Amino acid sequence: MRRKIIKNRQLKKHGNQSEKTQRFKPSQDSIGHFTGEFTIDLERVRQEIGHNSDVHFREFHIGSTGIRAAIIFVDGLSDKELIDKYIMKSLMIDFSEEYKQDPSILNRTVSKEFIKNQVLSVSELTEVHDLYDLVSKVLTGSTALLVAGVPEVLILGTTKGKSRNIEEPVSEPLVRGPRVGFTETLSDNTALLRQHGDNRSLTIIPFQVGMRAKKKLVIAYMNEIVNQDLVEEVKHRIKKINIDDLPESGYVEQLIEDNYLSPFPQVQNTERPDRVIGALMEGRVAILLDGTPFALIVPVTLSMLLQSPEDYYERWLPGSLIRLLRYFTVFISLFAPSLYIAFISFHPGMIPTKLAMSIIGAREGVPFPALIEALIMEISIEILREAGLRLPKPIGPAMGIVGGLIIGEAAVQAGIISPVMVIIVSLTAISSFAIPQYSVGITLRILRFAAMFCAAMLGLYGIILFFLLLCSHLVKLKSFGVPFISPAAPYRVSDWKDFMIRMPLMMMKRRPKLMQTKDSIRKG
Repeated sequence: MRRKIIKNRQLKKHGNQSEKTQRFKPSQDSIGHFTGEFTIDLERVRQEIGHNSDVHFREFHIGSTGIRAAIIFVDGLSDKELIDKYIMKSLMIDFSEEYKQDPSILNRTVSKEFIKNQVLSVSELTEVHDLYDLVSKVLTGSTALLVAGVPEVLILGTTKGKSRNIEEPVSEPLVRGPRVGFTETLSDNTALLRQHGDNRSLTIIPFQVGMRAKKKLVIAYMNEIVNQDLVEEVKHRIKKINIDDLPESGYVEQLIEDNYLSPFPQVQNTERPDRVIGALMEGRVAILLDGTPFALIVPVTLSMLLQSPEDYYERWLPGSLIRLLRYFTVFISLFAPSLYIAFISFHPGMIPTKLAMSIIGAREGVPFPALIEALIMEISIEILREAGLRLPKPIGPAMGIVGGLIIGEAAVQAGIISPVMVIIVSLTAISSFAIPQYSVGITLRILRFAAMFCAAMLGLYGIILFFLLLCSHLVKLKSFGVPFISPAAPYRVSDWKDFMIRMPLMMMKRRPKLMQTKDSIRKG
């Protein structure tokens, strides 16, 4: 009886695996080669994709030869004007005068070389031999040309992508800098990188990702600068991506990062081509996905996430001052509410007497402890922030400002919240807006609540313990083998020229040592 149960389980397991294999494996008809028999080949294509209403089949005769042909394209993805003018007209009208030059026409046949070299005036032209490749090309905007007697199908580049104009990045505005941002079209984004300057070292390698909905992905790097081991690691992680669809680069980011349990982003995302070029010049690798304006940069460090391209466009003194101010806002955003809770609940003796009396007077009548008071205000701010993002642009900012003023004033008047708590939370929210990367701001908002609970349990000792745990996590964290908090740990003196402060460009003659680049000297 036991052997029978085990045998049934094995049969069931193998059956499930077989079903799974069949589910993802194309049929024999899908991978079979074309025969050259026009009627048979066209019928196979109709059976495969003819049920789609946006797939058009157009049969015709080539000139006055009587040779049958057909084109297949998708409405909306293919350029009809290009098809009519440079494909249909060339084959049906212009071909009538040219076909006499080809001796095969006398036998009611035509060679693909003659069509390719003397008839079609299309720049992008390839051949496919089986139905599976034809379907993939047609469904991405190309046009397939079937000709009677020709066992190969010609794929013509007629893709007409819908794209928006190149505009200023919405998520990364600058006072001084290029007003150019990536779009959802991959070819436009790679062109923006090429347009930055005449650089033969810029290398762009294509990939295809997605099991069911296949999309184009490219990695970009400077071949004369980047460490080749980093390139191979990026390629390896991209090839390991196994998912049905990748609608946005955020999917790629989550699938290739080192530690998915860490709250810190280990891949930088950006809409700015100038930020990408700057990273490539340091020996990093960029990842661009078709259908999204956000490019990814690897590896990344914590200091990179707190920097802005504007730090380099301004002179070094104001750039350094703004960067130091940004680090200070990170500290306020992370620890201001928790420090308030710790001083009020555990260490009131550390507050100056006059300030302590003022705070006690302001908190008179507040029925909640400092933790609950802080949680009420922080959660309210987070709700207002999220609501402001989801509302239409004309009313979103106004709703956030008015809602914050009304709720804060009403809470103070009702005696639920003290005025000092409103000041602390407002300063915290404003400080979080000064962080250049939105993803880092989300991380600090999460950690802020953890710091508040530690302060409510152990006071300043809890905050110190939280800070030590956070530091130990950051020290262990890596991004594609690069320490996340470098150059702080491991300590590199030369890399500190572009860390807390930004030294003059004349002094920044070397690329970061942590990247281990082929060429460590900056050329420009």
